[in-house]
Amino acid sequence: MTALEGKGAAPTHLAIGATEKDTGLSKDGLRVWGRRYAFPSPERDANGERLYPIEQVERLRAIRRLMDAGHRPGKLLALNDQQLDGLSIRQTRTKVVDDGGDHQTLILSLLKQHDLAELRYTLAQLLMKQGLQKFVAETVAPLNRAISEAWLRGDTREYHEHAYAEQVQAVLRAAMDAIPRRSAAQPTLLFATIPSESRRLDLLMLEAMLLPEGAKCVALGLQIPIAEIAAAALAYCADAVVLSFSSTHNLKQAVAGVESLRAQLTPSVEIWVGGELTRRLRRDLAEKVNLSTAAHIPAALRQWRASHTSN
Repeated sequence: MTALEGKGAAPTHLAIGATEKDTGLSKDGLRVWGRRYAFPSPERDANGERLYPIEQVERLRAIRRLMDAGHRPGKLLALNDQQLDGLSIRQTRTKVVDDGGDHQTLILSLLKQHDLAELRYTLAQLLMKQGLQKFVAETVAPLNRAISEAWLRGDTREYHEHAYAEQVQAVLRAAMDAIPRRSAAQPTLLFATIPSESRRLDLLMLEAMLLPEGAKCVALGLQIPIAEIAAAALAYCADAVVLSFSSTHNLKQAVAGVESLRAQLTPSVEIWVGGELTRRLRRDLAEKVNLSTAAHIPAALRQWRASHTSN
């Protein structure tokens, strides 16, 4: 028997047979736990049959997952909800890092629980396992989209996205600082965003993809006037200017900004553009600049080297 709030509504309670099927815990075990640990504590229907509230069923599912991972039921049943959630997160994190599990679900959960220390630790573990470039291309880029979609659905707040970005940036910078630099490295790449682009993470992702390739990276930062980007390119003898545009950037502003920069740079200085907006920029700028997502931006560097070696 399943209790419903109304026809077609989600169930509020499950009968003991349905609870057994849902959780994989036996009826006898549920009864024993109820007597010994006072959990679960079912309600009764008009016939005296046990009805388990959905909140208890969800807790039982979590307990069963942790039992499968080797935890003892007596210890689990003594934990409060917060302690049980924390243990579940640590167990999930271990599975994510060791077995390549669903890190998006884990990271969203950590964000919603405001556990930024655990979030940074998880990101750092994934980076060490995957390496910097794979981490950026296969973990951070999809995560960015997933977190933006969660915000659009109303599952998260804007501050969650900012908190996530800060933790990713801290992890990326720590990894990038550990990479030795060579003063004679080629090419010299200048990283910046134009005044209408304020997202730091997308630009940092591009730098993280190119730095391990042995390029000399010069970071100007965000919202730099176009004339200043051109002046810096001359001062640093840049071979290419790397710009980033997030998915929310105004398309016309992006095109106008790149065209203005192109007009102020010497012809030998290339412009490489990365970020999510590149998926929409191709028709407008494909002939003027090298457009790449973070995963493919190293190809621009290889093309540059190939063309300059042959010359």
